[in-house]
Amino acid sequence: MATLRAHGIEAHLPPGFEGRVFVRRPMAGEATRPVAHFATFPLPANVADFGSGAVQLMGPDDIFAVLFEYGPESVGTPLFGRHGAPHRLGPSDFSPVLLRRAIGGQSGTQWFFTTGGRPFTFFAVLGSHRLRHQLVPRLNQLLASLVVTPVDEPVAASPPGLN
Repeated sequence: MATLRAHGIEAHLPPGFEGRVFVRRPMAGEATRPVAHFATFPLPANVADFGSGAVQLMGPDDIFAVLFEYGPESVGTPLFGRHGAPHRLGPSDFSPVLLRRAIGGQSGTQWFFTTGGRPFTFFAVLGSHRLRHQLVPRLNQLLASLVVTPVDEPVAASPPGLN
């Protein structure tokens, strides 16, 4: 089982998963934060923060997930009021209407939370809404392995795939 560890995010990848943890290079005046991508299919090099460029490549048996950190100004806001990351999801937590961009047959979920004093969203896409009863237990293996630790220093940008 491979382990990813960077920027205060750690994941023990279940069989069949690959992933990366990185900080995207900022555009003019933009602050960027850690992003983790996980997938059961080969991740292309250029994937947007929430999966554009990857979810279009998914087959019905595939899973794509993102752990995206927001800035410290989000801590304490109602949206990030849930304490702790989700560690177990159910098939009823997924819906085709929760996708950022609807792709026929796919299903998604999104959870906002704060852990270790850090605000995050966990966003996941299943390749098939019909197969969610088989796919969600695989995703739960990944969720159970995620660990976020407090980070006291700002993180530097790192290209995807180097962590």
